[in-house]
Amino acid sequence: MSLRCAILTALVERPSTGKELTRRFDSSIGYFWHATHQQIYRELGNMTGDGLIQPHVSQVKGRGAPRTYEITETGVRYLREWVGTGQEPVPLRDPLLVRMRAAAVLGDIDLTDDIQQHLDYHRSLLQTYRDIENRDFNGPLTTRRQRLQHLILQAGIDSELSWTEWCAKAAEKLATERAERHRR
Repeated sequence: MSLRCAILTALVERPSTGKELTRRFDSSIGYFWHATHQQIYRELGNMTGDGLIQPHVSQVKGRGAPRTYEITETGVRYLREWVGTGQEPVPLRDPLLVRMRAAAVLGDIDLTDDIQQHLDYHRSLLQTYRDIENRDFNGPLTTRRQRLQHLILQAGIDSELSWTEWCAKAAEKLATERAERHRR
């Protein structure tokens, strides 16, 4: 998976300016494929050079006139090929888990605040996903597009539920451990 495919997916849904794309990444696509605004703009330039997208400059004259990017037939073929190609599952890579493993060996390092920060983050993201579900999927899912988009959202909800439960358990165990250390 690459940022290129995430951008092509956004543009096959609808043509967008760079600014609109960054907003869409901030509010939807970015929940599943994070990218900075700089990365998005850099990739738009690369994709234009590769003929995958075509910019259309607005009627506003002067430097900084907004360009609306549209996927080309070459871009659609590229995206179709990517979607149709199988992909190996991506293994988990999480710095918090590595830090916990190191703390287990090193001893007296308290990760309670880190776990609480992660718990707060995952609770917030879970609520965001539930809000999106209530806003966008509160009726029958009548089209394939709706069903697939809801499945993606459900994957996010399930993932955040799992992380929230795990962080809560970890926070409880670390708090118990801390209390036992203070009693000694």
